[in-house]
Amino acid sequence: MQTISFTKMQGAGNDYIYVNCLDKNIENINETAKRLSDRHFGIGSDGLVLICPSDKADFKMEMYNSDGTRAEMCGNASRCVGKYVYDKGLTAKTSVTLETLAGIKTLDLNIKNGSVKSVCVNMGAPELSPVKIPVKSDLDKFISQPVIADGTEYRVTCVSMGNPHAVIFEDEKNGLDIDTFNIEKLGPLFENNPIFPNRTNTEFARILNGGTIKMRVWERGAGETLACGTGACAVLAAASLCGLAGDEADLLLLGGTLHIKWDKTDNNIYMTGPAEFVFDGTVTL
Repeated sequence: MQTISFTKMQGAGNDYIYVNCLDKNIENINETAKRLSDRHFGIGSDGLVLICPSDKADFKMEMYNSDGTRAEMCGNASRCVGKYVYDKGLTAKTSVTLETLAGIKTLDLNIKNGSVKSVCVNMGAPELSPVKIPVKSDLDKFISQPVIADGTEYRVTCVSMGNPHAVIFEDEKNGLDIDTFNIEKLGPLFENNPIFPNRTNTEFARILNGGTIKMRVWERGAGETLACGTGACAVLAAASLCGLAGDEADLLLLGGTLHIKWDKTDNNIYMTGPAEFVFDGTVTL
């Protein structure tokens, strides 16, 4: 048996269980992530995040989906890590580097009254090469390409933000209404489509105006979540590439709003949003 001290946090409603692993390890991590994330028999979350030591950055983030699989990156989780390490006194820095499977990310912390209120994350450059996303295609970029799901053709734009994303915008031909469609049915059809060798996260989006985009997300290994930081970045990139929006917008998710900017001078995407503590606790497994 092992007793784990944890902190539950959320960023725009995307909730994870955070564990300080700077001087300890967790046993059977994949099964532990699955058990703790269960919303009926566990703590309940979109996944498990371990804050670990790093020889490349200030800290390392290891994250696991609610089904126990490893994930490369999560923008909302990275913001929460920034708040965790500062507010709990693990660092006095207001610019923190974080090692992830998607590379080293820089977190700029907005401090108010001694605690972190929001975090701006340099999410890096969007990857558009199909072989690196990955998506099976001979094209140089997979932008507004037809993919059939449940007998309907959808125009899909694929982007990697360290993890794969397939972005679909409402249009007259696909008849998609992101407020009412059955995401529990359509999400898995894209996630497990054979053209995505590593499965994919899928975003369904509506352009409200050039600076505001509404979206829902089906996360690979977790199902629908209230927010996805990398997904919001992918939607902004896809909207820009498809000529539907500019290089900066507010992304309206079920759990809150994220501000996304694609800075073409350095080709990096910057995400700014909240991070909040929910509660602390211990659990014995």
